[in-house]
Amino acid sequence: MGTYTEKPDGLGSQSDDRVDVEQVDRVAVPPTTLQSFAHLDEKAILRKMDMRLIPMLALLYLLSFLDRGNIGNAKIEGLQEDLKLTDDQYNWCLTAFFFTYAAFEVPSNLMLKKVRPSIWLPAIMVAWGVVMTLMGIVQNYTGLLTARIFLGVTEAGLFPGVAYYLTNWYKREEIQLRQAMFFSAASVAGAFSGLLAFAIGKMDGVAGLEGWRWIFILEGKSFSSRELAMGLGWCIVTVIVACIAFFALFDFPETAGFLNEDERAFVMYRLKYQGQSQDPNRAQVAQADEFKWKYVKDAFLDWQIWVNIFVYWGVVCPLYGISLFLPTIIRQLGYKSSQAQLMTVPIYITAAILAVIVAYCSDKVGKRSPFIVGCLLTMVIGFSMCIATDPREHPKVVYGGVFVAACAIYPAFPGVIAWLSNNLSGSLKRSVGMALQIGVGNLGGAMASNFYRARDGPRYVLGHGLELGFIGGGLIACAVLLMGYTAQNRKRARKIDEGALDLYSPEELSEKGDRALTYRYVY
Repeated sequence: MGTYTEKPDGLGSQSDDRVDVEQVDRVAVPPTTLQSFAHLDEKAILRKMDMRLIPMLALLYLLSFLDRGNIGNAKIEGLQEDLKLTDDQYNWCLTAFFFTYAAFEVPSNLMLKKVRPSIWLPAIMVAWGVVMTLMGIVQNYTGLLTARIFLGVTEAGLFPGVAYYLTNWYKREEIQLRQAMFFSAASVAGAFSGLLAFAIGKMDGVAGLEGWRWIFILEGKSFSSRELAMGLGWCIVTVIVACIAFFALFDFPETAGFLNEDERAFVMYRLKYQGQSQDPNRAQVAQADEFKWKYVKDAFLDWQIWVNIFVYWGVVCPLYGISLFLPTIIRQLGYKSSQAQLMTVPIYITAAILAVIVAYCSDKVGKRSPFIVGCLLTMVIGFSMCIATDPREHPKVVYGGVFVAACAIYPAFPGVIAWLSNNLSGSLKRSVGMALQIGVGNLGGAMASNFYRARDGPRYVLGHGLELGFIGGGLIACAVLLMGYTAQNRKRARKIDEGALDLYSPEELSEKGDRALTYRYVY
């Protein structure tokens, strides 16, 4: 093995450890240093990866988030009244989704490592499309609750799976932009859902079905036929997209057909030998990739994951509060249902654009926490505008408040995901750790689904207040992470200066992953 070449900013990618160095050497002409790849255009390779990966992943997540959040649109089109749901029953239908959604995320990511992503992701996509279509024909509370529970099961694997999947392709200083481009599909889904719900709501009475049912059936990708929806629940668009995804998704860099041999070797090499500060005269290998329960246990016992979950809650509780209740909050300002649907659109479009801009800046400077903290503070401003204003007297101020809050929530979310993934080394540990973060973190959605009670409208002091409380907790958790990372980095640098690195072989350092003396946490 050759020497390590580190970027001036000290940031690299978390090591990808699915193949060892000898395997990389067999892919192409034996690469010993980055100079071996001097003839390749790194930016051209990145553009090629972006074009082949991001659009399909964004489409999958757009469909997922559209199906997950459109119950808020269906509510103001008459779902609650037609199914004779009490306010508590409606909130339980929202809450139940997150229990199964959280429970199945870690198992799903473990399955992703056993089954090819190009098989696993399309398969769960077909499953949730079927569940979504069936939600359009439920007749009572029990049916809707059951459908929401199974929707959580089928959708659980997508977001943590894709979030982890991207770390197998991109370096640490590149990942947030790609996470943001993927996640911005959620913002676009919110805007598209409002537009679609506005149009579909006009279908009330078509084929003897209420307008809100068509929101589920059509967004669940069924044919516009009552018999087909009720008989087969055949999700034609979902099946088509899933089939395309089966052929369009590429599993991992070493098998990517759109890269030549040198490019595949280069992508794997740049992932393996970045992200650690070490003696340039000493070779370093990544954490071994064979399945060991030790690595799973390491993820569950890693302090940074559990602290990061509080940061995640500080973002995801407002995220779900907005996505599930935004149409209702806007309608309570005195607007008609159709107007409320349309008024959600500019909020989501602006949030999507800002998410990409913030991610680009974060990757450019190689920092995560300043942007996350900045977004959290902006969220405080937005929700403070809402909680301090009587919507009956100043509805535009409240609308402005949710606008400001949403435009900070969506840029913050990919930052939180990227921050943790940047600081987990070892493919298996990173897979489990990210699923744990997103799984437990999404219990915040179960809490947020009960924040905005109908009896608290139109001001929703309790809901806005709870959002502010979770944001405050996220800010405190950010401070704890920063202090912990700073202390660990300084401690490791001091030990290396004292010669402690000579006590470890490369294999022993590899076994430690992000706990190795050579590893440096990203702020």
